[in-house]
Amino acid sequence: MKIYPFEIPKPVGGTLIVQVDKEYVFFDKLHQHEEIQISLLVKGSGKLIVGDSIHAYTEDDLIVINGKIPHLFQSNPSEEPSHMISLFFTYTTFGTNFFDIPDLEQAKAFFDTSNTGFKVSDNNTEARELMKKFPEVDKLSRLLIFLQLLKSIGLSPVTMLTGFVHPKSLSANEGKRLQDVLDYVMNNFEKEIKLITVANLAFMTPNAFCRFFKQRTNKTFFQFLIELRIAHACQLLTSNKDLDVVQIAEKSGFGSISNFNRKFKQLKKTTPTAYIKM
Repeated sequence: MKIYPFEIPKPVGGTLIVQVDKEYVFFDKLHQHEEIQISLLVKGSGKLIVGDSIHAYTEDDLIVINGKIPHLFQSNPSEEPSHMISLFFTYTTFGTNFFDIPDLEQAKAFFDTSNTGFKVSDNNTEARELMKKFPEVDKLSRLLIFLQLLKSIGLSPVTMLTGFVHPKSLSANEGKRLQDVLDYVMNNFEKEIKLITVANLAFMTPNAFCRFFKQRTNKTFFQFLIELRIAHACQLLTSNKDLDVVQIAEKSGFGSISNFNRKFKQLKKTTPTAYIKM
C-alpha cells in the first residue's frame, strides 16, 4: 500500500461504510482517505499517530479522524486480536444537500468539530453503544442510528488529538521515505536512535533529512521520537503495575530518569506519579 492515498472499499448497494476489524495488527501504515472516520476500539490498545501528534489508545476509546488527515493505528502485541468498529463517510455521502435540511441541524453540528481529529468523552456511553449496533442492523436502521450518533457526538465534550488541518502533499517517493523512517522508529523507539541512522533510511544527509521531516510533519524528528516514547510510557504507567518509574523510563527509551521526568512533565503537564493517580 502507498503511504498517502488509501481507498476505502465501497459496499455494494450501500453508502455508509461499516468496517469491522479483528486483527492482531491493524493496517499500520501512515495513510489518508477522503472519508471521515469514526472508530470504536472494542478491544486492544496501542499507539495512534494522527496528523502531527502521537497518542496512546485503549479499549473503549471512540475516535474521530477527519478525511485527509494522515494517521495510523499501531496495535500493542497481544495474545488476542484487537477489535475495532469503524464508520467511513463524507458530508455528501447521502447527497449534496442532505445535511442542509433544517430538521438535521443537530446532526450537522458534528461536522463543525470534525475538521481535524478528536477523542469523544469517556462519559458518552450512548455514542459507544450506538457504534456497537452498526454491524448487526439493516441499512435503514444504520441510517437512523448514524443520525443519532452524529447528534450524540456533536453534543459531547471532546479532546482534540491534533491541530493538523492542511496535510502536505507527498510524492510516492517522499511517502516511501517517510514510511520507512516511521516503521523503523515505531519498532525501535525503546533503543538509542541516531540521526544518521534514520537519515540513511531516507537516503539523505542528516541536515536534509531534518528539513524534510519538519516540513512534512510540522515537528522535528526528535520531537516526534520523544512524543512516541512518552505515549508508550503512559501506556506502561496505566497497564503495568509491576514496573516502577525508573523501569518504565528505560523501557520507553530514556537513558536518564531526570530527562524522562522533565520531558513527561513538558508534554503531559504533570509528573509520572501524578499521572498514575489521575
